Amino acid sequence: MPPNTTASSGQKPGKSGRKKGRRARLILIVLVLALIGGVAYGGYWGVSTVRASFPQTKGSLTLEGLSGPVDVKRDGYGIPQIYASSDADLFMAQGYVQAQDRFYEMDVRRHMTSGRLSEMFGKGQVKNDEFLRTLGWNRVAQREYDTKLSASTKKYLQAYAKGVNAYLKGKDGKDISLEYAALGLTNDYKPEQWTPVDSVAWLKAMAWDLRGNMQEEIDRSLMTSRLGPKQIADLYPEYPYDRNKAITQEGAYDSVTQSYVQKGAQTSGSTGGSGAGTGLAGNTTAPDGLQSQLSKLYDVLDDVPTAVGVNGNGIGSNSWVVAGDRTITGKPLLANDPHLSASLPSVWYQMGLHCTAVSSKCQYDVSGYTFAGMPGVIIGHNQNIAWGMTNSGVDVTDLYLEKITGAGYQFDGKVLPFTTRKETIKIAGGGSKTIVVRTTNNGPLLSDRDDELVKVGKKATVDTAAPDRGDGYAIALRWTALDPGTSMDAVFRLDKASGWDEFRKAAESFEVPSQNLIYADGKGAKGHIGYQLPGKIPTRAKGDDGSLPSPGWDSKYRWTGYIKQSELPYEFDPGRGYIVTANQAVVDKDKYPYTLTTDWGYGARSQRITDLIKTKTDGGGKMSTDDMRQMQLDNSSEIAKLIVPKLLKLDIADKNVRQAQKLLEGWDYTQDADSAAAAYFNAVWRNILKLAFGNKLPKELRVKGQCLYVDPVDTTGPADDDRKVVECGQRDADQAQPDGGDRWFEVVRNIIDDEHNDWWKAPKTRLDKAIDTRDGLFARAMKDARWELTAKLGKDLDSWSWGRLHRLFLKNQTLGTEGPSFLKYMLNRGPWKLSGGEATVNATGWNAAGGYGVVWVPSMRMVVNLDDLDKSKWINLSGASGHAYSAHYTDQTDKWAKGELLPWAFSAKAVDKSTRDTLVLKP
Repeated sequence: MPPNTTASSGQKPGKSGRKKGRRARLILIVLVLALIGGVAYGGYWGVSTVRASFPQTKGSLTLEGLSGPVDVKRDGYGIPQIYASSDADLFMAQGYVQAQDRFYEMDVRRHMTSGRLSEMFGKGQVKNDEFLRTLGWNRVAQREYDTKLSASTKKYLQAYAKGVNAYLKGKDGKDISLEYAALGLTNDYKPEQWTPVDSVAWLKAMAWDLRGNMQEEIDRSLMTSRLGPKQIADLYPEYPYDRNKAITQEGAYDSVTQSYVQKGAQTSGSTGGSGAGTGLAGNTTAPDGLQSQLSKLYDVLDDVPTAVGVNGNGIGSNSWVVAGDRTITGKPLLANDPHLSASLPSVWYQMGLHCTAVSSKCQYDVSGYTFAGMPGVIIGHNQNIAWGMTNSGVDVTDLYLEKITGAGYQFDGKVLPFTTRKETIKIAGGGSKTIVVRTTNNGPLLSDRDDELVKVGKKATVDTAAPDRGDGYAIALRWTALDPGTSMDAVFRLDKASGWDEFRKAAESFEVPSQNLIYADGKGAKGHIGYQLPGKIPTRAKGDDGSLPSPGWDSKYRWTGYIKQSELPYEFDPGRGYIVTANQAVVDKDKYPYTLTTDWGYGARSQRITDLIKTKTDGGGKMSTDDMRQMQLDNSSEIAKLIVPKLLKLDIADKNVRQAQKLLEGWDYTQDADSAAAAYFNAVWRNILKLAFGNKLPKELRVKGQCLYVDPVDTTGPADDDRKVVECGQRDADQAQPDGGDRWFEVVRNIIDDEHNDWWKAPKTRLDKAIDTRDGLFARAMKDARWELTAKLGKDLDSWSWGRLHRLFLKNQTLGTEGPSFLKYMLNRGPWKLSGGEATVNATGWNAAGGYGVVWVPSMRMVVNLDDLDKSKWINLSGASGHAYSAHYTDQTDKWAKGELLPWAFSAKAVDKSTRDTLVLKP
């Protein structure tokens, strides 16, 4: 359905509507609790239990440790704006307020990052804890805190922890969250005090989900069991630089100054780092014996709880900034909507942090999105600048094969001893398990977490210089986030940056994860816009591009250094008047000597955003805040524009399929929730992918439970029905391939005019003849899609709609997925019927291999107006509160689903006008 206007999106529910809403919620609570009274867990949870953890938002409270009073002002959506007279008070109050709303979420996160989920949820989490302990996020965070972070950052982290602990003081679990009351039915878990390291460790979880191309590295290796090098190359095509523009377009690497230089821009000039060439790492196909290893590794990775994404798959984001000479206001407009997995509560927490008077004693006046459990603001604006982030996708992880010999591992012809440590995992309900973590000079051995990971197939093909395979190769992980860094410093520096130079200086500290940072300010006549790629990005030896696992026993494959800040791509006030980042290539490969990654997003979203900006402004038109919002909702399908004309040319004999084909006639390629054409096309696209590619992939990449008759892996020659075996897929539906993203757009684009390409061939089935042409495969996909949707949506095409297939469910990430059914009923919400789709600007992602359900979303949306910050807009996926049955649990979701944005008050006057509740925290 079309979104409401901006004016209506800012309206609050009337008093009568609020009363009815509260009454309806109370009735629902009573009904649910009455039901609970009869279940086997034996307890009757009264309304008092549900409401016991709701935060106090009015009146006053005493907080020991404050140096002065702090005001916490909440608007009608419960979003807090904090006012304090010192930095320490500001961040202490932030810790207290976030704990009021989200402590259970914070507690789960810190148990995840420290590998202690078993302490909360029992033996079912032991495997996850083993893996997380092996990575050692908490240990690295402790080293960061002890050795890397500035004194001021430590002071802020300590103040934040003090605020969290002030909230916890004197409270039992049931006083903190409904989930603790549920946990109390099965174990005696008690929340612990918060520490500064708990906050730092969360950046590791964030980095894990945004870690780059590790998944592609695994997938390419798994493909070698069924596909040859040329076929694999077909499925990972070159980035289309000519068609989909890179982020930076007006700069290049200067080999004399060894720095990245923008045309017409001043550069500081600096010494360079170690160069790296391009190309494969000398091993263009992975050893065959790696298959069972990597398959098991994938299973382990897939089980790790999602922090902010879908375990690396589908992670994206949009951000763009338009210069003042292209906007109605004459100052820049900046938009951002990170694409992450849907969670309840949302991974983001909206808030403002304001010094009553900005000075050396109190330096912050900032508002935006942060994570519960972390001080500061991650994305947003202060009184001078605005910034956004998208995942850069640069390659900061490598998998290494390690040859284990006795008590050590081989390296350059010698045997080196492991670095080892013991980790004891405590288990709720009693008991514990101790593991030994072994580390090589490349990193921790992930393969130690499963016996099968150390086994190598007998047919493993390795270079002649490789050591004898013996009983197999282990797998180690090299990852920048496993070294102590300074990203927490960067958060506070960004929050108080006053201009471009300070913004870039802050970016120097943002080591992990590497993000595309966009910038805007309102200074001068028209303001300024900019882009900076930050991050600790490794350089590799010539010939090694990090796209496949490398031999850990050979020093030639070790990292050679890191790219220096002066060498990283940036832009400032480019002549074209806008900058777009949507996970496309950062820089043209012929303008840069380093391989940042071989696995960019392919630019479908970024180019669509660019085209929309150009269409609006190239003729003299000007962008408004609402134009930016409307762009965020763009549902146009780029792959439909390519395929539909060919589908419409097919002569379809079956009248039922022909009837569905007619839905595509005159369709404008937009994927609105009420569109029958969008439903049918996406079903056709899903079946094209399945027939052309999915059925030819190895079982490790296909959907779990989907079984095919195939030739055994070790056979050669033509197909023989007598020797075929049944192979069933092994991946979860939202992680399988082909997922239908813009890489698959590019795969199909490259072969679509080759009507007899081998990929269009499909074997005969019990009901269908063999296929050997594109049109034959398209026709079968249209037929299969017709009957698939008939089964799902009914025979009547008038009842079909994309939203009936493409639904969003918000689930509590712990008890809402693993708890008893009555708890799921209490904690989860949905469904919502959504528009948008995969690789669309309105990126409500779905996995074509697994189905149509929404698996990642624009996790928030914002548009910052640098002419008048109070005219900026924002929205969150759920709400401010993590408390089920709070009025602010999902009170933003309906508006988010419709594409509406809320007013974003920033000035003291605007905040006061929007304030509904005020809580005074007193020393």
